[in-house]
Amino acid sequence: MPCEFTARRRVEFSETDMAGIVHYSNFFRYMETVEHGFYRSLGFSVAHDRHDPPVGFPRVHASCDYSRPLRFEDEFEMHLRVIEKKVKSLTHQIIFSKITPAGAVEVARGKLIVVCVTTKSDGSMGAVPIPADIASRIEVTTPLPSPA
Repeated sequence: MPCEFTARRRVEFSETDMAGIVHYSNFFRYMETVEHGFYRSLGFSVAHDRHDPPVGFPRVHASCDYSRPLRFEDEFEMHLRVIEKKVKSLTHQIIFSKITPAGAVEVARGKLIVVCVTTKSDGSMGAVPIPADIASRIEVTTPLPSPA
């Protein structure tokens, strides 16, 4: 069962600020990119409409700590690790690493907590257990410690 997923991409010009550094808000988009890739690697989508009733995984927490900049045309990896699985929620750790000739260098570290929900008859969302066919495909691993 997978507990990790890695995606690689290059910084686009439109993602940078006037200093040529990736704007901090883009890291949240990158976290969503790697999360969706993780779900696709398990054979399903972030839009879990094949369940009755359909379920979704909105974020209840998102954070990111930055240690080094990424710049236009830098190549980087986003490495997602499932570090906690509860009955109704998942916690993901995302490590961002710049790819350099000398190897990967960590530049940021993110965390997402998502909760499995469905829409109730009154239109509100309510937390529900993660469907068994999804939960059975997701394993938990230990978080990577912060670099020294």
